[in-house]
Amino acid sequence: MTKAIIWDMDGVIADTADTHLRAWQALMAERGETVTRARFAETFGMANAAILRKWLGESVPEEEIVALGARKEAHFRELAGRYVRLLDGVVRGLEWARSQGILQVVASSGEMANVVAIVEAMALSNYFHALLSGAFLPRSKPDPAIFLHSAAAVGAAPDDCLVMEDAVVGVEAARRAGMRCLAVTTTHPADKLAAADLVVDSLADLDETTFRRLLGML
Repeated sequence: MTKAIIWDMDGVIADTADTHLRAWQALMAERGETVTRARFAETFGMANAAILRKWLGESVPEEEIVALGARKEAHFRELAGRYVRLLDGVVRGLEWARSQGILQVVASSGEMANVVAIVEAMALSNYFHALLSGAFLPRSKPDPAIFLHSAAAVGAAPDDCLVMEDAVVGVEAARRAGMRCLAVTTTHPADKLAAADLVVDSLADLDETTFRRLLGML
């Protein structure tokens, strides 16, 4: 049977929260609005269109939503080189999974250009069998579509997949997809992520036995 680990990007592989916050602040400042850390945290992990609809309402034309999302991502890529960093324990986890023949996928709500840019900048390309973006899916997390597409991309059944997440909506999406979930407290406190199968403060805290248990290999 095919085992797979599905990695969220922001807050799991890379610390991009500050970069995304700065990008949203730059975008919304152009509209005379302020984005606080609390307002940002409520939507972190959701696709741009869903965030913009939440903030701006349903009356904004679709073409404007698309244009605003693209502009926010342009801000993000301008800032990424200065602020994005690889999180502790990620490379060790990637190396272990590759050594065990476990297939690995990035499943991010961010745009594909951002996913590719971060993966290449951090020299992670050879670890992944597929890169997926949920930016243009009809529904954002907590809808499970991005994770179900990820499993299909590598031919894995949902119950043979482990999702690595940091967002409340991501944990819920994993559960709706019928997948086990490991949550990291990089974005939200442990009590907010309690629906996950395991919550840790850092991927550096994990050992091989824990990975095997979560993947149903024990």
